[in-house]
Amino acid sequence: GEAESILSKVLQTNPHHPLAWAYLAAIAHLRGNFEGEALMRAAALSTSKDSPEVDHLIGTKLSQNYRFNEGAAYQRRALTFDSRHTAASFQLAQDLLRTGQDEVGWELAKAVSDRDPYNVIAHNLTTLQDRLNRFSTLRSDGVHVRMDPREAEIYGDAVLTLLTDAKRVLCEKYEVAADAPIVVEIFPQQKDFAIRTFGVPGGAGFLGVCFGRLITANSPASQGESPANWQAVLWHEFCHAVTLEKTKNRMPRWLSEGISVYEERQRDPTWGQTITPVYREMLLDDALTPVSRLSSAFLQPPSPVHLQFAYYQSALVVEFLIEQHGFDSLNRLLVDLGDGLSIHDALARNVGSLERLDQAFAEHARELAVSYASEGDWSREGMPDAKDVDGLRGWLSEHPNHVATLRLLADRAIASQQWEEAIEFLERLRSLGVVTGSAGDPLHGLAAAYRALGREPEERDRLDEIMALSSDSLAMLDRRIELARQDEDWRLVFDLAQRYLAIQPLLEKGHEALAAASERLDEHAAAVASLRSLWRLDPIDPASVHFRLAKASAKLGDPQQARRHVVMALEEAPRYREAHRLLLEIVEGADEKVSGASESDLPSIPTSTP
Repeated sequence: GEAESILSKVLQTNPHHPLAWAYLAAIAHLRGNFEGEALMRAAALSTSKDSPEVDHLIGTKLSQNYRFNEGAAYQRRALTFDSRHTAASFQLAQDLLRTGQDEVGWELAKAVSDRDPYNVIAHNLTTLQDRLNRFSTLRSDGVHVRMDPREAEIYGDAVLTLLTDAKRVLCEKYEVAADAPIVVEIFPQQKDFAIRTFGVPGGAGFLGVCFGRLITANSPASQGESPANWQAVLWHEFCHAVTLEKTKNRMPRWLSEGISVYEERQRDPTWGQTITPVYREMLLDDALTPVSRLSSAFLQPPSPVHLQFAYYQSALVVEFLIEQHGFDSLNRLLVDLGDGLSIHDALARNVGSLERLDQAFAEHARELAVSYASEGDWSREGMPDAKDVDGLRGWLSEHPNHVATLRLLADRAIASQQWEEAIEFLERLRSLGVVTGSAGDPLHGLAAAYRALGREPEERDRLDEIMALSSDSLAMLDRRIELARQDEDWRLVFDLAQRYLAIQPLLEKGHEALAAASERLDEHAAAVASLRSLWRLDPIDPASVHFRLAKASAKLGDPQQARRHVVMALEEAPRYREAHRLLLEIVEGADEKVSGASESDLPSIPTSTP
């Protein structure tokens, strides 16, 4: 609306301005007014019949709104006016690369780079293509995964398994039949992810981006010491691929993000986002955006926290719509969007008045916020200064459930390593329900305090509470695995190790823990898989890893792999006596199998040399 207002002023000055009419054509298209779009485009071309700029501009604006196929069609129109129009050629290349038409897309990008060596984005893309060509490609059931070859060997099978499961679950749920492969590219270097995604380095903070049939993602290698749960990220992005396919990319960002966050939590309650003390406050103040204007919350958020809250609120809206109107209404909403209805018209058609929706959701959000840690005192009025410790203690004696005061005194006690005092404040916060499982919340402080005091039973309990709430607390998970191994609770080690690998599959710890648990639980297939990954991580003691791989392979009934790995163990450590014994057992077992076979079971001897 604001854009149209400005464009009307332009046309008052120059009624024949071609680009003003082109902008109006793009707006009409995005609103599903295709007749109006045709009229606006004709008006734009009335004074610029042979200019490619009109169609190039319309197509670019459509692509910026994720309408890549429609945008590509406009770039092709532009190129019929001027086949060497560099900007149209390059925009078409990007559109094709984002819709899975890689062969033509890369060819066009290279042609633009050769023609215009100062086009930085084209240069970046063609340079990246050389690295992408060295990636491994894994395929299964219409899902193509491109990964660094080393990473593909370590956890590529797990990625493919997760994504094929996502396709099965989400396509069935949203009634989508994908008729072309969905491509997922996982980059070990953040700069490569940014170039593939945005054309230029940058984009810090993005874990993954979905364009429809193309998903780009950062691997755990690019995320530093605290990587996100890669399984949750890929499930989230694949859900985008499904809903964008269903709507032909005609859905507002808030709905797309809201469904993806909602589906994360449907898959695993520890994934996605949940209410926090900060979100509670934002639900109760002006940070809550009406549903009718929710897309605006993603455009220029005042801070990263506001952007994350936009994701959270969007998921709340989706959950509210499903609770109030049923899941079928959400699917019908997506169908209407795919047919060209605007989000406002589609909502009105499927859930009723937008005004009533805004009001009902605001009331729902307020109720949710008030119910969070409802026995806590969340007021700020009259509270002493944060530096006034005596004043805070006195205030707490009169307001024993005051959340902010408990938090301040707990932080001060932790900083000075006054563990018993810290536990007193933190346990009170925990009893009030002021916990999230994320870094910095009372549960993390309690786990640290109990560990410092050597109180392992209480530490275990708090770590288990963190595990039930969080999917990416790697340090806490590491400690819980250590305690479970100490207790020889191998089933728990097995489960925790799998969760560790869902966060960081590129460190030895998770694979070693999973291998050790698998060996003790006689889970031979899991032992072989985890030991193979451990071997590919260049362990300090490769001979031991090969020996364990040989034992697990033998128990799995694979003497060929068993013999291979025991020989590799002996190559590393020729005096490895246990490996020598195992090799003899494998050879003797093979000999017994041959000697016990009937004549018909034995391989035939050729009568002549081929």
